[in-house]
Amino acid sequence: MKKNKSPETTDFNPKQNYEQTQKEIGYVPRKKATKADYKRIGFMSGLEVHQQLKTKEKLFCHCPAGIFHAHDDYNAEVIRHMRPTLSELGEYDGTALMEYKTRKEIIYRLNNKTACTYEVDDTPPFKIDREALEYALEISLLCKLNIVGEVHITRKQYLDGSIPTGFQRTAILGVEGEIPLKNKKVRLIQLSIEEDSCREISDIRHTRIYKTDRLGMPLIETVTYPDMFTPDELKEAAEYIRFLNRSTGKVRIGSGAGREDVNVSCKGGDRVEIKGVSYNKLIPELSHIEAFRQWALLNVRSKLNDRIKDTSKWKIQHQEINYRDFDLKYEPITDGLIDKYRIIAVNLPNFKGILSHFTQPGKIFANEISDRLKVIACLEKPNMIHSEELELKVIDENFNKIKELLNANKNDAQIIFWAPDEDIPTALETIEERCQMAFEGVPQETRKSFLDGTTIFERVLPGADRMYPDTDSAPIPLENSYIDGLSKNLPSDVIDRYNQLKKWGIPEDTYTFIFRNNLFLLIEKVINTLKIKPKFIGTFIGHRLKFVEGHYTSADKFEYSKIYDLFKYLTDKKLDIQLSKNMLPVVYQHPKMDFDSILTSINFKSVPKEEILSKIPFLKQKFSEIKISKNDKVSKQWIMGELQKTAIGNIPPDQLAKAIEQN
Repeated sequence: MKKNKSPETTDFNPKQNYEQTQKEIGYVPRKKATKADYKRIGFMSGLEVHQQLKTKEKLFCHCPAGIFHAHDDYNAEVIRHMRPTLSELGEYDGTALMEYKTRKEIIYRLNNKTACTYEVDDTPPFKIDREALEYALEISLLCKLNIVGEVHITRKQYLDGSIPTGFQRTAILGVEGEIPLKNKKVRLIQLSIEEDSCREISDIRHTRIYKTDRLGMPLIETVTYPDMFTPDELKEAAEYIRFLNRSTGKVRIGSGAGREDVNVSCKGGDRVEIKGVSYNKLIPELSHIEAFRQWALLNVRSKLNDRIKDTSKWKIQHQEINYRDFDLKYEPITDGLIDKYRIIAVNLPNFKGILSHFTQPGKIFANEISDRLKVIACLEKPNMIHSEELELKVIDENFNKIKELLNANKNDAQIIFWAPDEDIPTALETIEERCQMAFEGVPQETRKSFLDGTTIFERVLPGADRMYPDTDSAPIPLENSYIDGLSKNLPSDVIDRYNQLKKWGIPEDTYTFIFRNNLFLLIEKVINTLKIKPKFIGTFIGHRLKFVEGHYTSADKFEYSKIYDLFKYLTDKKLDIQLSKNMLPVVYQHPKMDFDSILTSINFKSVPKEEILSKIPFLKQKFSEIKISKNDKVSKQWIMGELQKTAIGNIPPDQLAKAIEQN
């Protein structure tokens, strides 16, 4: 028998509200978005591009850089708890207070091969690694930055536990530069050299675990002004900076070696930092969704301020509920009861329609609260249900009973969460705080990204005064003669290399692969020394090599210089360079195999050109006998196909085609 729903549950449909609010803010998918859409919401974005330097040692100690170990390969653990302290002005940092609320236990796993007492803050820093400093200065010069006269090392607060000291040593090397994009120039604020942070292994409840192999590795950070007004401009700027860094050959490449923090805002919004984006291809979707998330939050603000005239007096009400009095057959709740969690119902006055308000594709305002409960109150997801669920998790009548229990009005919304005793006060404070932030619009925060372009809350954005002098490190003067010497050995600008590729006629769809892997110099060397046509070598690398890398696994480390060796071998042996396409998969899989053996493995035989051409009359006669077609074009294609296996490596295709026409 069906149960009758109360009037309060039939006059509101969360799914319809989600769709309606999506339309209200004018959300469009990125593929359909135009410049007019971004202008309408006032899209604005900047970048902080981080790139590891390819040095032998870490930045402030002599531990080796670039040696990584497995999660379970460690010799010791260090446990720490973060506590806030007053600044010289008698104030607490907002990030520090948030981290303190989490009551996190931070565990660092150390391997003797990659960490020392400096990493755990038991030893003062050594002098800055000169190799890293030189590499960073060269990149600063390429960015057209004004180099500082003296390097001052400072401490930048890092309060999420990713650095055991609670701060990162960093130094500004250059200020006020620029990079050229296709249709504009983007201003650079600065370039800094700094030490990398730990790698997170896990973050569950009140325990966060890090490994320290990456900690202290030299890193440069290039910071732009918010000069990008569309997601595509943002991606172009990110790629240019990454390509510029790689053009020196002095930075690390591979997963995690380069990361971007993407700063996004919209008209009336505020700066939100999307942290640690490793793939540039994700930037357009991430920035698009974040800008519209802020636009949606501004719509939430407008609605709430229309309903609530004095927001300073707004408060939540809560009540513990007995599981036996309700039909809460939701597995996470019943699992929580096994651990003796308490169930708390919370009333949000005048929030009806807000919890199911669109914020991101597939996400609603309730997710903003749930995300903070995970981070601040350390309640693992799923950690709450609410009265505006898009998919029904408990019977509607339960919420009707809860509304009565809380003396709720028809325009209120309700949340149910479950937690241990010690986490309930933080959870209640977190819910109320996030709802009160909604009256202001967009909170400044750092967010973590996902592959689908959505983001979740990570932590409060640190304050602007998070940097202060490092009293353990002396200033480093930079003489003009030293900087002039570095300037003489710089590679050409990325924009010049881009234009050269265009002059050579190399297809544009190869450029990203070429620049991403710093292969321009290899192409230039092959063209200039082996006299191979630019279009062929560019396409070979940008298409064929890219395909092979994506479909084969190398038994040993594959060095790109092996490509030059391959073409030199073919040139010296007077073999057709088309043979390189057949050889490449084997060369890539077995880099140590000699080229003669590779030719044998692909069943190549050296056949005189004359012997191949002598078969053309016979094949023409055979074609006419089998009467496949009278079309000359079909005849040429058939003969080319018959001779192809023998011809590859012995005669270029264009010469063979010409010979078929002439016979």
